[in-house]
Amino acid sequence: MPYAEGRVIHDADAHIMEMPGFLAEHLEAKYRTQVSDLQLFPRRDGFHSRLEEAERAAGEGFDDSQIMLAKNWSALGSWRRQDRPRSIDLLGFSSQLMFTTALLNFSNVLESGQDHDLAYAVARAHTRHMVEFCSVDRRLLPTGYVPLLDFERTAETARVAIEAGAKALLIPSRCPDDHSPSHIGFDPLWAIAQEAGLPIVFHVGGGGLLLEKAWFDNGLPPVPDFHGGDDNFRSLDYMAIGFAPMKALTALIVDRVLDRFPKLRFGVIEQGASWVPGWMRNMDSAHNAFCKNEERLQKMSLKPSEFVKRQVRVTPYPHEDTGWIIANTGDEVCLFSSDYPHVEGGRHPIKRFEASMEKADVSAAQKQRFYCDNFVDLMGRGLS
Repeated sequence: MPYAEGRVIHDADAHIMEMPGFLAEHLEAKYRTQVSDLQLFPRRDGFHSRLEEAERAAGEGFDDSQIMLAKNWSALGSWRRQDRPRSIDLLGFSSQLMFTTALLNFSNVLESGQDHDLAYAVARAHTRHMVEFCSVDRRLLPTGYVPLLDFERTAETARVAIEAGAKALLIPSRCPDDHSPSHIGFDPLWAIAQEAGLPIVFHVGGGGLLLEKAWFDNGLPPVPDFHGGDDNFRSLDYMAIGFAPMKALTALIVDRVLDRFPKLRFGVIEQGASWVPGWMRNMDSAHNAFCKNEERLQKMSLKPSEFVKRQVRVTPYPHEDTGWIIANTGDEVCLFSSDYPHVEGGRHPIKRFEASMEKADVSAAQKQRFYCDNFVDLMGRGLS
């Protein structure tokens, strides 16, 4: 019996748990000496024992009853692609939008550096890696990474990613050092994605540090993170998780990118959604306050919040009050996600989403949009 049954559910966030050496298989030879496993896997304490556990759990040795309990490298299909079709059968999802794990933060580090050639080379390797892993099952939808460092190379990277088989284009939410993500030089990128019928997506990790390290130097003992050990994700980090996509999307809306490309869809993945209702209202307030003196606001065909409803889709965390978020954003905005096989996704996200939606008296039609229809709208031809 699959974990999800009784309705069509699309999963807007799932991951590969990469193994050491994976990038060298896809990175052009002249760049391989510039990237080490130590950079890609910085938290290595106990790593080899976890890999041994992953080896034991792979393939036929996996206990099907553990499909939502086993996490990270111990999860079925998390690192060995031939096991992924069985994992999605057991999960019961109709599709999964697939993301890397090891390259999320590392790609952002490269974009804040000076070696643009390496940043675009790793982006190309990222896309090759994702497309190859997902080739085992058509339900797996690979993302292709597109840096925002150089206008011409960005457009070309997007074209190559789509031709390679990417079903969504992942861009950083971090603002580039020399220009806004809403710069008109990126219009070819938006046009390429819109013409292909594919979405642009943001993911946690693409915005750089959530908070500077000084915020955690409070003179008290270190606080365990979400995983119970290192400093990956804590309560203060969570409170800041929406800042980067909020700023990026505000620029894209205010500078009329969504207005000029009305069929283009944007996804905000694994960055929570409790911040979205207030953000929508703040943008409308800013529109009212500054419209008199800003021609770009005067030219808008919709209110900022209406662009969000039309073109932006966001994944709440299971621990958030999803029913309240739906009630205060509109039926069009929220998406289901499992974060499989990451710990943050929890052991029973559907149960937690259902409890919140029941409390808010969310209708059957609204649930249909949350679990299925909003993802179909986001993915466009990427799902077909």
